[in-house]
Amino acid sequence: MEYTNKDFPVLKNDRLLKAAFGKEVDKVPVWVMRQAGRYLPEFQEVRSKHDFFTVCRTPTLACEVTLQPLRRYGHLDASIIFSDILVIPQALGMTVEMHPGVGPVFPNPMTDPSEIDLLKEEGAVSRLAYVGDAITLTRHKIEGKVPLIGFTGAPFTLMGYMIEGGGSKTMSKTKEWLEKYPKDVHKLLSLLTRVIIDYLVMQVESGAQLLQVFESSADHLTREQFIEISAPYLKDIRSGVKKQLDDKKIDQVPMTVFAKGGGHSLDIQAQLGYETIGLDWTINPVEARKIIGDNVTLQGNLDPQDLYKSPEEIKRLTIEMVQKFGKHRYIANLGHGITPQTPLESMTAFTEAVHEAL
Repeated sequence: MEYTNKDFPVLKNDRLLKAAFGKEVDKVPVWVMRQAGRYLPEFQEVRSKHDFFTVCRTPTLACEVTLQPLRRYGHLDASIIFSDILVIPQALGMTVEMHPGVGPVFPNPMTDPSEIDLLKEEGAVSRLAYVGDAITLTRHKIEGKVPLIGFTGAPFTLMGYMIEGGGSKTMSKTKEWLEKYPKDVHKLLSLLTRVIIDYLVMQVESGAQLLQVFESSADHLTREQFIEISAPYLKDIRSGVKKQLDDKKIDQVPMTVFAKGGGHSLDIQAQLGYETIGLDWTINPVEARKIIGDNVTLQGNLDPQDLYKSPEEIKRLTIEMVQKFGKHRYIANLGHGITPQTPLESMTAFTEAVHEAL
């Protein structure tokens, strides 16, 4: 690996970290979920030569892809390491393939709770060392321009993929497990939580400056299910990372939880200990602030589909959004990941408008 030392360049733009910790900022920070990815022609060029997971597993390629949006867009206040939430099931011994036009596919999904014992928890994080290597390399290559975000999928979201065999509009097999095998569900969620904590700590040790936990399937849970199936494990992840960093005498980093479709449980999310709560586009910023209070940073929440509108309309909608959130404890973002056909000039309009809004 090109860089192994952790003597990183000084951070020149700390807006994101200040906003996450509730400190005063000169401008509202902005980044975009999936900003390194399919909508960029330079990413498509890399993908034309390499399989998706090969890019994830090759630190030089993951670093290159992570840096691509920063080169193109001058108003981004953060980078997010190029990886995928499904590297964890892979590290546990499951096969995951990325099929063009379909997305991730598990040829052999979990069909019975007895298969939980076949998952290879021991050594899982060491099998994810390539993510840490990519983070360290990127921290050096980024030269302190902006902070670098690390991330993971949340336990329930990962479990869903492992049972469904890929993305699912109904999550029917997972919901069947919730009803038929409640003890086994919690056993699997606990296993995933343990791996996730170690994985996130490894990312911080490698150079990640903020962590985001994606509960991308929260829209499949009722409020009651969120309280039982998601929240306890999200809370354990936050406290587990904090404890390990304290024990290792490593500086704490802020953490964001993003529960897509979890608007029914914002008050619960506010109690999980995360510095930042990500909001999808269905949530009203003013109402969210009333529920969550003033001591947590909010992130979001422009509808990704709005980026298909004219640059003028995007600027108007973005300014309107930023003004609703206000400058204190706010990070501008989309309400979900940027979509593949998004016009390149839309990102310019969005990021510029955020910095101009207040």
